[in-house]
Amino acid sequence: MKKYLKNLFSYLKNKYVLTVLAFLVWMMFFDRNDVFMQFSQRSKLSQMQQDKLYFKEEIEKNQKTMDDLMNNPEKLERFAREKYLMKKDDEDVYVITYNAD
Repeated sequence: MKKYLKNLFSYLKNKYVLTVLAFLVWMMFFDRNDVFMQFSQRSKLSQMQQDKLYFKEEIEKNQKTMDDLMNNPEKLERFAREKYLMKKDDEDVYVITYNAD
C-alpha cells in the first residue's frame, strides 16, 4: 500500500501530470459545459427526440384526415357537424352531455 502511494506521489510531482489533472478537473466541474450540464443536455435531447417522433405521427395522422376531408364530401360534412356543431338551415341540433356522478 505504501509503495502504491509512493508511486502515485512520484507521478503527481510531475508538472505535466499536475497540469493535465488540473485541466481535467476544471473541464469536468468548473467549465460552462461541465459533466452535469452534459447530462442535462443529453436528457433534453432525448425528450426532444421523443417529442419529434410524437409530432411526426400527429402530422401524418392529420395529413391523412385532411386528405380524407378534401376528397370525400360526406366525411367533410360529418367532420363539420361533429367538430363545429354545424347544421343545415332546417335542422335543430341538441347537444347532450352526461354528468359523471
